[in-house]
Amino acid sequence: MKKLILVAALLPFTVFAQPINTLNNPNQPGYQNPSQQRMQNEMQVQQQQQTRMLNQQMQTQTRTQQQHLQTQMNNNTQRVQQSQPGVQVLPNTNGSMLSGGSSSGGGMQQQHMLPQQQPQQNGGMLNNP
Repeated sequence: MKKLILVAALLPFTVFAQPINTLNNPNQPGYQNPSQQRMQNEMQVQQQQQTRMLNQQMQTQTRTQQQHLQTQMNNNTQRVQQSQPGVQVLPNTNGSMLSGGSSSGGGMQQQHMLPQQQPQQNGGMLNNP
């Protein structure tokens, strides 16, 4: 009888007990120990941080390489201009070659160093004397 009274007295305190974690039940397939879950979460966070760092390093390296290539192109252009005093080399107004500058200029035509030829008709070379 005393045991029954004791159980009845302690029964209201069972409300404060922690509920069973239904998401990670040891009787279910795919169960993981909580310590394993923590370690796996920490490893995922660390992997995400490393991926972000690698992406930043790649962007920095790509930017540095582009700047270096642009400097080399500028130096080579200056060298060519200085070695050919009679030829005027037109500046690249479409932006750098690295950025794939497409000309959208209103009616501007590209000028080339080759002389322009008159368009030939079909079989025009056969008719040349």
